[in-house]
Amino acid sequence: MTSEGSGTAGDDAPLPRILCDTAALAAGADEASAGALWRLAESGRQLDANVVHLPPGHHVDTHREPELDVLLLVLAGDGTLTAPDGPHPLPTGTLTWLPHGSTRSLAAGPAGLTYLTAHRRRPGMRIQSRPSTAGNR
Repeated sequence: MTSEGSGTAGDDAPLPRILCDTAALAAGADEASAGALWRLAESGRQLDANVVHLPPGHHVDTHREPELDVLLLVLAGDGTLTAPDGPHPLPTGTLTWLPHGSTRSLAAGPAGLTYLTAHRRRPGMRIQSRPSTAGNR
């Protein structure tokens, strides 16, 4: 006997999927190169996620995300999150919430910093008409 949404054969509901081994990604990170090691790219997703590596001495400049909350999980190494209230250490295993509108920067520690970020997917670009300036003359 089957019921709707039971995940049986012929059901069109999406299935959970294992995407990657983050421990293997972090362990295989090239100490000299910075950037994304993995990106969530599945179609129909509502989230964006990345595994990013910063080698020792590298940093992400101060910036502000006006629209999206971000979760940051340190997978390997360590670093420092600097916010208006000061520096915050980020040892391996630290889970941090970066609320939308917050200002922050990241710096890798002596072992480098490999971290996962996850946030709501950004909406696609939209074409909008310009506001009328006729009344401003």
